[in-house]
Amino acid sequence: MAIIVNEEKGIFALETQNSLYQMQIGKFGHLFHMYYGEKMVPQDLSYLLFDGQANFTPYPYESNNRSDSLDFLPQEYPTSGTGDLRSVALDIENEDGTHVVDLRFKTFELMSGKYRLESLPSFFAKADEKVETLKIILFDKISNIEVELYYGVFEDRDVITRASRITNLGTASITIRKAQSLTLDFHTGQFDLIHFHGKWAMERQFERLPIRHSTHCFGSNHGVSSNRQNPGFIIADKNTTETSGACYGFNLVYSGNFTATAEQSSLELSRITLGLGDSTFSWRLVTGDAFETPEAILSYSSQGFERISQNFHDVIRQNLSRSKFTNTSRPVLINNWEATYFDFTGEKLLDIAQSATEIGVDLLVMDDGWFANRFDDNRSLGDWYVNEEKLGMPLKDFVHKINDLGLKFGLWIEPEMVSEESELYRAHPEWALNFPHRKPLMGRNQLVLDMSKPEVIEYLFDCLTSIFDQANIEYVKWDMNRPITDWFSKDLVNGRQGELQHRYILGLYDLLERLTSRYPNVCFEGCASGGARFDLGMLYYQPQIWTSDNTDAINRLKIQYGTSFFYPISSMGAHVAVSPSHSNGRITTLKTRALTAAVGTFGYELDLTKMTNDEKAEALDYTKAYKAYQKLIFSGDYYRLENPFDTECSSWQIVSKDKSESLLTFVATNVTGYPPAFYLKAKGLDKSALYLVEGQEYYGSVLMNIGIKLPKLTGVYPSVQYYIKKSKRAGKKQL
Repeated sequence: MAIIVNEEKGIFALETQNSLYQMQIGKFGHLFHMYYGEKMVPQDLSYLLFDGQANFTPYPYESNNRSDSLDFLPQEYPTSGTGDLRSVALDIENEDGTHVVDLRFKTFELMSGKYRLESLPSFFAKADEKVETLKIILFDKISNIEVELYYGVFEDRDVITRASRITNLGTASITIRKAQSLTLDFHTGQFDLIHFHGKWAMERQFERLPIRHSTHCFGSNHGVSSNRQNPGFIIADKNTTETSGACYGFNLVYSGNFTATAEQSSLELSRITLGLGDSTFSWRLVTGDAFETPEAILSYSSQGFERISQNFHDVIRQNLSRSKFTNTSRPVLINNWEATYFDFTGEKLLDIAQSATEIGVDLLVMDDGWFANRFDDNRSLGDWYVNEEKLGMPLKDFVHKINDLGLKFGLWIEPEMVSEESELYRAHPEWALNFPHRKPLMGRNQLVLDMSKPEVIEYLFDCLTSIFDQANIEYVKWDMNRPITDWFSKDLVNGRQGELQHRYILGLYDLLERLTSRYPNVCFEGCASGGARFDLGMLYYQPQIWTSDNTDAINRLKIQYGTSFFYPISSMGAHVAVSPSHSNGRITTLKTRALTAAVGTFGYELDLTKMTNDEKAEALDYTKAYKAYQKLIFSGDYYRLENPFDTECSSWQIVSKDKSESLLTFVATNVTGYPPAFYLKAKGLDKSALYLVEGQEYYGSVLMNIGIKLPKLTGVYPSVQYYIKKSKRAGKKQL
């Protein structure tokens, strides 16, 4: 069993293949977090609880022992007004203005399989998997507030999911001011925080910080999970590396504003929190109403960061992303954005499509500029009808011509936005988010539609289905190109404006649910001015996300490195762009651009009609190689070999689950004169098996302990890739 309960002692133990998570009911009914870490035999761990004098700290009225202060005890779901002065999971404002909710244990329930959330995306269990659910119900008898804590235990995947449901069973309304999905307390406090900060065009940059006697608080108030922070983060022991040491990974199935904290208290206790919201969030609960928090996911590893990453990669591919394309082959595409920007015609795109057939491309994506009066980024968002004059024909005819070339067709859209210069805005200015009596803040000269309005969702659904039904559209790139700032909706009255941020995301999810269900054979790709919404909520609906608007191969090494800690390679949109790069003017070889883009979904984003015949022949070779390796890239275990933040190179490896084949890639970001020999050590192979590397046989143990001797690399950002495959030759190789 994945869940063990000792009712007599009030102990709840959650077991995965390699970890144990344990809670215990305290003497006054508080739920304490006792342990999360290396798997061991569950037993009574109450001896770990603080039993000293909690001087000058509050403690429960019914206690005559100062050691019972909740400020020094490990809480499973800490709340405001109970004497816990650290970051809390739940802050409720009662009708009388007080901020207090004192939750005590009420009952529990065990369920086979995985719980589901009613209004939010969440992980799911397959029929043949060992997954169980524990529901613990806590109750405040004064305010009549009930909180259901849900725990989904994926035993074989080494992950646990958490969510909560808050119900107002009282006669008065209450307001939720804060509702986190996850709190995790530790009895000790010597950890590092690893988070992934960034900006536009440099997303998910690795940073490691010590957790000291202060609170690290990070998150997003941009309306999206953001390019400045990501909801995925790690805490680790001081000496934890890729391959050794204890660490804990956390992430949130949510695409909007979030908050995470990591703090160390005065007695060296550590606390982690993660959930939705920012300083303006609130949610009104009238009698009988309930509120669901987004789902959080956590995983423990005693073998370093790479095991955490592999746990997340596997569970996302198998138990979160529902698209039929998640675990199947996907087309190599050509996107016309950096080739033409807005300056294209149907004839120009057909020329690009013809060139695409010469390098093995499968799909053409028509990017921004195909609709209404859209010839720059100052107009027409919201007017979702085809500009047939620009294409020179109806969309159906144009797509038919693309299909006749042997290519599939895809389309760019940005449904959540509206331009002031548009028919939609002139008809419905009240549909745009904006503070009353003020001019709106502009971003990319566009406004944001109020996705909390049902009529907006209906309009977008009708417009998009009308377009998708016109032609054989097999791919959709869903973009979102500005942060959300003007948080005001005319529909939210009586103190409900604080609900808008969350209601926006609920409306977005509703639209995505309806569209992805109606078009299961369309591959949807997420995008938000590049990688500003690279999160688990979007991966529930879309199997891939455009990793960054920065297509420079060398910058991409760091962006993709940071992204790989939580998100599978199959989810990373990556393209071969032109050199010099439009992002920064850097010159790189076609080989390095192709090998870097092959860590992901792979495609091209340049004017193929300007390539020479030699360049096309070289590109065709890379396309063929990627197609041959795509199954391995999408389904194999991913290993980070060289850290581009610490070295003048980057290297990674993908190994099939059965260890029969592997793909190893190395990119040098600096070359020196008269360099020493460099031996690149592989990972994840069968140490006793023979492997073929460029016609030579090596034992797996040799490749992992000594490594492959790289050739002398010269020139501009040189790169090399090795395909490693088990030898068919039986028996041991003789010296």
